[in-house]
Amino acid sequence: MQTEPDALTRLGGWLFRHRTSLPVPVALAIVIVPVGESPPSAGFIAVGIAITAAGEALRLWGVHHIGAISRTRSERLGPLVDTGPFGLLRNPLYIGNIALWVGFAIAARLVWLAPFVIVLLGFEYHAIVRWEERLLEERLGEAYRDYVTRVPRWLPLSTFNRGVRGERREKDLSAGSAFSAVKRGSFSWRETLFSERGTLIAMAAGYLLLWLKARS
Repeated sequence: MQTEPDALTRLGGWLFRHRTSLPVPVALAIVIVPVGESPPSAGFIAVGIAITAAGEALRLWGVHHIGAISRTRSERLGPLVDTGPFGLLRNPLYIGNIALWVGFAIAARLVWLAPFVIVLLGFEYHAIVRWEERLLEERLGEAYRDYVTRVPRWLPLSTFNRGVRGERREKDLSAGSAFSAVKRGSFSWRETLFSERGTLIAMAAGYLLLWLKARS
């Protein structure tokens, strides 16, 4: 029987329901904060775009495996997924989000803002994950607890550890463990792009605003 959630976990539940608006302060800072009189730097722009693209590539990979359930604002849960990036770390979509905004900050030549982005969004997503993990363990039970023992929350495992834990997973599956409930396969790329269309449009709009800011 689970104990009452602590304050951070309760905060995570509130942040989960409002997570679309979490980056708004970051977005406003990137668009509004002046960068001085120095001319635009092709190096900063290139690095920023590369980091943003890497973050979105991670998101696309994740959505390709988890589907539109990633957009839900309710407590509705889909099946447990351990394919694609979810086999390397448990929260690839949140890592992708942080990379997106770090990339935007660097492209805007607000390099000093990047650490603040990591700290702010990192704290908010950590609280959300605390809430999500409590809910997932409560509803999925042993299958989720097994997943947690094999796959880290934030940082990918070393190649060696992935191999060792992969062997354990195969043994569990052959023994018919609760982990056999994990969903396999993936969604089509057409479905993936349709589900991710909002993020892609927001990225295009963000870089358009940065272009207009640089010309003003």
